[in-house]
Amino acid sequence: MMKRLFILILILSIGNLHSQTSAFNDLLQNHVNEKGDVDYKAFKKDEAKLDTYLASLEKTNTTSFASDNTEMAFWINVYNAYTIKIILSNYPLKSITNIKEDGKTAWKIPFVKAGGKTYTLDYVEHEILRKKFKDPRIHVGVNCASGSCPKLANFAFTAENVDSALESLMKDFVNDTTRNKLKKNSVQISEIFNWFKGDFTTNGSVIDYLNRYSNVAISKKAKIKYLPYDWSLNSK
Repeated sequence: MMKRLFILILILSIGNLHSQTSAFNDLLQNHVNEKGDVDYKAFKKDEAKLDTYLASLEKTNTTSFASDNTEMAFWINVYNAYTIKIILSNYPLKSITNIKEDGKTAWKIPFVKAGGKTYTLDYVEHEILRKKFKDPRIHVGVNCASGSCPKLANFAFTAENVDSALESLMKDFVNDTTRNKLKKNSVQISEIFNWFKGDFTTNGSVIDYLNRYSNVAISKKAKIKYLPYDWSLNSK
């Protein structure tokens, strides 16, 4: 009896996740283009729909997920949805770095509600996603709403698509000449590879990691330079 009840609860939970994710997916499809640029002005008109999605996240059981992929997809969506929310709450603005509340930056404001608890964006990224999954591709999943960030996916993550989507997004990011400039003997790359160097070097060097995705064969002795980070809003 208890086993049947657990299975029923799990099925209902999965169904609820799919339903809420579909709602977020529709919003992203409507307001984010293939380049990851966001039409915040139009998104603002749909803010009530985003708020409904956020309310569903707050009620989601975050103590038990069907799989690691389900959990990873959930928390990446949480991060991206609340990042969009804090932009819309302060829109119009030129940069997420302009947002301050009680002296705290957007990443340190406790406003992210999921599973009945309140978090900061920093906590979701560093203490949940990075700490649990130890997957450097998380850096192309979560989005900081800025020009130099890897592009915001114009779809929601699911258990079914999260692995292939992160793989595709990382390949796009590494080979995006507006964010990384790769040559055989020298590379100019995003500060993300510097700030989170430890994430990218668990199985080799930064160059080794780049070569997993790069369309250019980079020499192991290539000179590395990190590009200035553009914090301007990732808007259309």
